[in-house]
Amino acid sequence: MAEITPKGVVLKALGRTYTVLGEGGAKVTCTLKGNIRLKDITTTNPVAVGDHVNYLPSEKGNDYTILNVEKRKNYIIRNSKKLSKQFQVIAANIDQVFIFITLIRPKTHDTFVDRILVTAEAYGIDAHLIFNKRDLYNANVMDELMERLAVYDGIGYSCQVISLLDDKYIPKLKNLLKGKVTLLCGMSGAGKSTLINMLVPGTNLKTGSISEAHEKGMHLTTFSEMIPFGGGFIIDTPGIQEFGIADISKYELSQYFREINRYRAHCKFNNCLHINEPGCAVIKAVEDGEIAVSRYQSYLSIFNNEASELKRY
Repeated sequence: MAEITPKGVVLKALGRTYTVLGEGGAKVTCTLKGNIRLKDITTTNPVAVGDHVNYLPSEKGNDYTILNVEKRKNYIIRNSKKLSKQFQVIAANIDQVFIFITLIRPKTHDTFVDRILVTAEAYGIDAHLIFNKRDLYNANVMDELMERLAVYDGIGYSCQVISLLDDKYIPKLKNLLKGKVTLLCGMSGAGKSTLINMLVPGTNLKTGSISEAHEKGMHLTTFSEMIPFGGGFIIDTPGIQEFGIADISKYELSQYFREINRYRAHCKFNNCLHINEPGCAVIKAVEDGEIAVSRYQSYLSIFNNEASELKRY
């Protein structure tokens, strides 16, 4: 009779050591069995937060070993900046992603947001845009906020404008998080850890100030961690200054820009890449103001700098 191995979900990954939440609610520390490699994927981390795994006590009996990783329903992946030919899985088996955006201290640019949105679209993950630090916005910043909201609301993305200095915004966020596995993603200093500390008392994640010289957040979260909340989980991630697209080719990139995808079927050529081809419905939509210039510029940035060099797994 085959031995039944316990199952669990990876809450934390520290190098080759993993904290796994077992079916009975107990947390165990695990290491990997040999060199686990996920089929056809070259990543810097073969096991990621959110992975469902099978594990057993090691031969010594005082710790546990991960035997295998179950098939993922999805994951968020990005280019590994240190190893250009490898990728990093940020988290797996996600229901939704909260993209924290700040228009000041630090400034989150459109291309950063759009790279994460493209990845979420590619893997069927719902995305919510969380515009934080409303308390810091002057008239000029409010004008920029209204412009961004018009773009992303028009595309169909859920947008929330909040200040974590005001408790009135918390109930809405709690309802969105309830019963879901949610990845919090954003630049350092955007408010991810602050939100978790408010929602889960006793977590005590480190938060920090913004660099006065560069208006960038300090990297205080150093690893991804999944925290139980409201019948689901919140995944806190290290602040990301750059998000490199992975696993998407230039020929399919336009499918993951919602508004571009709506127009591309009307292009003159079936293989139109929406760069400078004649009869391109997407370019015409940009010229007519039906597709935001900022979004089209993000498309061109990804196409020219990243997607053209990528291959499907």
